[in-house]
Order: sequence, then C-alpha cells, then structure tokens
Amino acid sequence: MQSQGMSAQSDRLGRMPSLGSLAKISVGLILIAIVSSAFVYAETSTVVVNGISYDVDYTGTGVTVSSITADTDFVSLIIEVDVTGSPGTLDITLDRNFFDSVYQGEDDDFIVLVDGDEPEYSETNTSDQSRTLSISLPFGTEEIEIIGSQFGSSEDTPVEEEEVTQPEEEVTPPVEEEEVTQPEEEVTIPTPIEKPVDEKPKTECGPGTILKDGVCILDERCGPGTVLEDGECVVEPVTESEVAPQGLGKQLVIGVVAGFIIAGIVGLVLAIMSKASKSSK
Repeated sequence: MQSQGMSAQSDRLGRMPSLGSLAKISVGLILIAIVSSAFVYAETSTVVVNGISYDVDYTGTGVTVSSITADTDFVSLIIEVDVTGSPGTLDITLDRNFFDSVYQGEDDDFIVLVDGDEPEYSETNTSDQSRTLSISLPFGTEEIEIIGSQFGSSEDTPVEEEEVTQPEEEVTPPVEEEEVTQPEEEVTIPTPIEKPVDEKPKTECGPGTILKDGVCILDERCGPGTVLEDGECVVEPVTESEVAPQGLGKQLVIGVVAGFIIAGIVGLVLAIMSKASKSSK
C-alpha cells in the first residue's frame, strides 16, 4: 500500500512543469501582452452632425478609442481614448465634407488639445477630399479635442441671399408753390416846398436913403449918423476918406513931439561937450 502511494505521488510530480518551463511561459505571456498592446489597428467611427452621419477613419497604436462626438458650438471633435502605450499614436482622417479648418479660402491649421495641453502632432496627408492628422499621446491620456472652422461642406459654399424686392415708394411730385404777388407800394414823392424869394429892387440906394416910387430919398426914420439895416437903425459906417485926416493929424503930433525930444537930447549933448572943453583949458 505504501509503495503504491509513493508511486502515485511520483507520477504527479513528474507531470508538473519544471521551474524553467514556468519561466519560459511567463516571458511568453509578457511578450504577448506587449505585442498586443502595440498592435496597430484601423477602425471607423460614426459621427452625427446636424442630423447627418459621417464616417471617421482612424488608426491607433497603443490607443483605444471609446467614442467620437461633435461639438457644434465650438466647431470641434471630442475623442475619448484609453492610451496603454507610452507614447501612443492616433492617426485620424478627416473628410473635408465633414470637418475642416479653412481661413479666407485657404487651409488653416487645426488646434489639437490633449487633456487641455497642446501635444506634438503633424498633418501627414492632405488632399482635396481629406486631411490626415498624426497625434502623439502620452500614457494615460483620456480626451483629445480637435478644433476646426466648419462642419459640413455646405458651409464652404456661400449661401446666396434671396433678393428682397422692396416695394417702390410712390414719388409724390413736388407741389409748385404759387407765387404770391405782393401789392406794390405806392411811392409818394413829396412836393418840394418853394421858398419865397425876396425880390430885391433893381435900383439900390446908398446908406441913409431909401427907394420910394423908384427914386432914392433921404431916410428919415433913423437919427443923424445912423442908417436903417434889416429893420434896425445902426451907426453909419465911416468911409476911408473920413478916417484919413484923423490918422494924419495923429501922426503929425507924434512927429512933432519926437522932433522936440531929439532936439533936446542933441542940445544936452552939445552942452556937456562944451563944458568939458572949458574945463580942460
């Protein structure tokens, strides 16, 4: 009995793998895990924008894509991922009819954010139909956001605005203003007032006489030495013939007096001279 038990136990131990075999199996499993994690695979995800479905092709290396959604408010794609490689790589192809980034009719760069940071990425392929981006993802990345400028090809083509026909405004002809004729004011020319002209008699009389019946007669209305002028008696003017004798007499008196003075002075001088001559003898 004891010998049979020992032989059965020895058979079991002989069937168990050796330590070397277990080490080889462990190494093989590790290699398989590494290879499987680095395995490159291509897949397609469907994204709906404004009721239209679009297929997005992508290739992941060490990356598993959970979902792709469109954010029409920010014109961006949100990609949920699980990165097991270090680093992982995601190559995504964007159809221009679905999602694009243009500025003034020319291609513009996409903005790529990985968990809020800017990763290393490049545009590996560009054609008239699509654009392919290759994005490097660090281990543990959870979200990728790709920001463009438009969704759908309809935004590439400018929408023609319908011409709105404005109703024509009725043009009212201008009302002609009637010319108002102002009544002409009558200009009254004042009649010049004729001043009476005193007609002087053709025959003039001398001072102290008046004209009477065409004959100059002595004016007896004023006293002697006065004459009537402008209705008043004034002193009769003295003529030059009357003034000359009076002036001549005054000049004569002055000359006589001057002669006496000069003669007196001369006599006085002669007397002084004769007295002086006598005293000298």
